Amino acid sequence: MNLSHVDPVLVGDASKLEALREDRLHDPHSVLGAHPVRLGDTDGVVVRSYHPDAIECTLLLGSEPRAMKPLGGGVFAAFVPAARPPLAYRLRFHFADGAIWERDDPYRFLPTVGPMDQHLFNEGTHRNVWNVLGAHVKTIDQVTGTAFAVWAPNARRVSVIGDFNRWDGRLFPMRALGASGIWELFVPGIDVGALYKFEIKTREGALRLKADPYAREMELPPATASRVTKSTYVWGDDAWMKARVGRDLRREPISIYEVHLGSWARVPEDGYRWLTYRELAPRLVAHVQRLGFTHIELMPVAEHAFYPSWGYQVTGYYAPTARYGTPDDFRYFVDYCHQHGVGVITDWVPAHFPRDDFALRRFDGTALYEHEDARRGEHPAGPF
Repeated sequence: MNLSHVDPVLVGDASKLEALREDRLHDPHSVLGAHPVRLGDTDGVVVRSYHPDAIECTLLLGSEPRAMKPLGGGVFAAFVPAARPPLAYRLRFHFADGAIWERDDPYRFLPTVGPMDQHLFNEGTHRNVWNVLGAHVKTIDQVTGTAFAVWAPNARRVSVIGDFNRWDGRLFPMRALGASGIWELFVPGIDVGALYKFEIKTREGALRLKADPYAREMELPPATASRVTKSTYVWGDDAWMKARVGRDLRREPISIYEVHLGSWARVPEDGYRWLTYRELAPRLVAHVQRLGFTHIELMPVAEHAFYPSWGYQVTGYYAPTARYGTPDDFRYFVDYCHQHGVGVITDWVPAHFPRDDFALRRFDGTALYEHEDARRGEHPAGPF
């Protein structure tokens, strides 16, 4: 598109706009969103937006909608005089079939992963990384949405995709945060229950659709998407937790009952289905107490696509399997055990992971989580 008639202030860095259209811009926030500029003798803000299929875009700011000027390839811009960021606005995209999509702009928000989190992550000393990476529902500047963050240091581009953008990786490209390898984006309007993945473009240009390694909930297998979640569970095991502080399990006798939740009991009158976490809690606790056990050891409950693996081929390390319920249902199970004097041990399996392409394998196109040398990185039985 010939932009000779468009004020260069609206265009900004044309090379970055070209990189955005060509799917290779590491920092889309550097061109999209609101940026302070001077147009002629007037200070103000230029707002740029992007949707490759839109034919028009309207800036919704205050009571007067403003038509944005097309810059080609789905990029639009508008100048707002006497304004400066941060700027609270919405966008209304118009499409050739008459459809309209109105939303808050993800590119008007500051990073949700701060410098200290990046520093600790780079050092390998971040003790609460699950609170930084993954998907976290937040309210920023009175706008509720979900902050997404993922580590993919060798990617050319990372986008968050889901039902909310028709799984289109051209939309919602994420921002690379310096040398940390972390990509981040706050997407307004995305709430609990939304399904998502990360679309990662490798250095070679291949696209990989990946579940979130830090997802706290995932779809029921064989579906493989991650799910935005937020706990509302209220724990009732204070007495157990306080008593545990003063105990020395190295000097106390313990007796452990190991169990695979899915095969311990079924419901034959209901299609031989699994029991849920909430159904299992009272039955299993009564059983182990009757036998005199002090602890229950759960065979792996982290999400796994291949059920016959008994949970030992993990595809979601932070998500209890959806086969038996939600993460809050699992919290209920643990809480019930504690309230009835039974400890819970979980079998967690970081030593190997499966070859499923939606999971950790060649996550950003490189051996990010496995060893590059197949002689050291691949197990004879199949997993990495």
